[in-house]
Amino acid sequence: MHTPIFYGAVHLLFFQDERVLLLKRQNTGFEDGKWSVVAGRIDGGEEVKTAAIREAKEEAGVDILPEDLDIVGVIHRKNVSSEWIDFYLKVRAWQGEITNIEPHKCEELAWYHLRELPDNMIGYIRQAIEKDHSRMWFESVGW
Repeated sequence: MHTPIFYGAVHLLFFQDERVLLLKRQNTGFEDGKWSVVAGRIDGGEEVKTAAIREAKEEAGVDILPEDLDIVGVIHRKNVSSEWIDFYLKVRAWQGEITNIEPHKCEELAWYHLRELPDNMIGYIRQAIEKDHSRMWFESVGW
């Protein structure tokens, strides 16, 4: 029997006027050149919403209150050498101006209309954005 090792990540879904905030990855070693969302690993001893709030500040420079986050979905994802549990959080409100705080890892932050998403998106991120966020959803990817 194998001992499972899961990594956890949070993915923030910022929506505004039928648009979603996307982040173009660079210099990370994972899916560079593709569009994703503000996201990151959950640090040890860190609750999901706390991790999302930290990532929003680190990557986009905004502050979010826990009550302004809704966990809307989960993806159990398998990569070549690791397994992930990804939590998707819809951001209802934030304070501050969205800014690219990590230009060494993020080529660009941009708002895209939900009906005009770029072709070069990470597949499971596109799936998550296109889901019905009025209720909790679950997907398995890479199995």
